[in-house]
Amino acid sequence: MLYRDLIENARGRLGRLASAFEFFSTVASTNDVALERCVQAAGARRDAEGLVVVADEQTAGRGRRGHRWFSPPMSGLYVSVVLAPGRARIDSARATLLLTLAAGVAIAEGLAASTGLRADLKWPNDLQVSRRKLAGILAEGAAGNTVVVGYGINVSAAAFPPELHDRATSLESELARGIDRGHVLIETLAALSWRYEDLLAGRFDVILDAWRALAPSAAGAHVTWKTNAGLLTGVTAGIDDHGALLVRVDGRIERIVAGEVSWL
Repeated sequence: MLYRDLIENARGRLGRLASAFEFFSTVASTNDVALERCVQAAGARRDAEGLVVVADEQTAGRGRRGHRWFSPPMSGLYVSVVLAPGRARIDSARATLLLTLAAGVAIAEGLAASTGLRADLKWPNDLQVSRRKLAGILAEGAAGNTVVVGYGINVSAAAFPPELHDRATSLESELARGIDRGHVLIETLAALSWRYEDLLAGRFDVILDAWRALAPSAAGAHVTWKTNAGLLTGVTAGIDDHGALLVRVDGRIERIVAGEVSWL
């Protein structure tokens, strides 16, 4: 069944999502398409919230901080969704800050529902199994006060390039069976719709509690990161109420809101 048909059949579970849907067999980046649609919608005074863009292949997929996202044809699920966390009824700024964490929770929940596989969350935007990357999230601000949330999931046991062999995994590798990408798409979108409603309603503690339960490395893991004063090393101590990573360094707590963190 085509993705569009699957979405229509699941319409009642998707809430505000999939108000519009676009599919590409090959595209440079689903996030780029969604960002362009947001510009077009803002210029025409239309609402882009809920747009879903899906591709079978990305030729220029990207992750956080400009990293490339390996997106071979028919081997993964590459999705971008337009959301508007600024419309939250309570503390819209906090809702926007927590959007990536909420998306991570949703994708983990969608994967569990569609495949039975438990994935761990790694701050701020990765899903892992046995410390190997299974999925990633990239949130980018867009026109019209919207945010494009892109996510890529490694579905098939693709021929990863040499530099990824020890750092990446796939659903089929972990489960030793074939995976229906359409089923994964619907379950991740349905879970994202649910968590998006939590954000808009200001149910931040629900999202944070769910994220912490799925993120064992958020406490007790050794990490390093760069600061203006040089390289720091510490032990993770959870996240705060705005989604920042807390790290204990020489008896004090450092708060990391952005940047590259290396997990040792």
